[in-house]
Amino acid sequence: MNAPIPRRDIASSTSAPLLSVDNISLAFGGVKAITDVSFDIRKGEIRAIIGPNGAGKTSMLNCINGFYHPQAGSITYKGNKRERMRPHVAAAQGIARTFQNVALFKGMSTLDNILTGRSLKVRRGLLWQAIWFGPALAEQIENRIAVERIIDFLEIESIRKIPVGKLSYGLQKRVELGRALAMEPDLLLLDEPMAGMNTEEKEDMCRFILDANRRLGTTIALIEHDMGVVMDLSDRVVVLEYGRKIADGTPAEVKRNEKVIAAYLGVPH
Repeated sequence: MNAPIPRRDIASSTSAPLLSVDNISLAFGGVKAITDVSFDIRKGEIRAIIGPNGAGKTSMLNCINGFYHPQAGSITYKGNKRERMRPHVAAAQGIARTFQNVALFKGMSTLDNILTGRSLKVRRGLLWQAIWFGPALAEQIENRIAVERIIDFLEIESIRKIPVGKLSYGLQKRVELGRALAMEPDLLLLDEPMAGMNTEEKEDMCRFILDANRRLGTTIALIEHDMGVVMDLSDRVVVLEYGRKIADGTPAEVKRNEKVIAAYLGVPH
């Protein structure tokens, strides 16, 4: 077994922001999902976004990857400020995403599902792909090698050819993580990656998330309800309640924040 990897000081105040959210507001009709929220995600860190149900966490991820378009504010990614982004453009620029509910091709194998994460790495046209020769073949071999490395990384060799619809929920979540990692993202958005898992499955997922951050150098934004997981994994935490930011800081700082305690324990404001 590999020796534990020491925690790198990746979330120091001197780290440059990979992404900055500036005064974002999002509403659906008269319902305000996010109101004037600002925070940043530093390169190389695990940044947790937490809050009670309905706090606007998933809506925020949807704004970051372009699925939603906020009515106010802007997002700066890799130094480029933008007000609107399409999901396919976000993916092409290195933003990958997993979802609360597993979004896999249930009839396809683990291997083939993870291969779909390499779609943006395909440079050769349909003609080259059709003749399956030369540069196209070399490209396919390269993508296959990359996927096999991810399968090995996530320790799912035994299920590589099994249709994902036949796998347990925890393994499906792991396959979805593998598909996202196959994109070789600079920023990985994880929306409740441990929802519905038992203790053993959570421990495995925590290990893979840490390894993706430490070994692969992937910057991660994480939504998670398990406060123990959040405190153990994250470098910094931003807390939302009813679409507004109520706290932002290290896990220790957030844990002591009275507004956060009230939000999670139901103490009257």
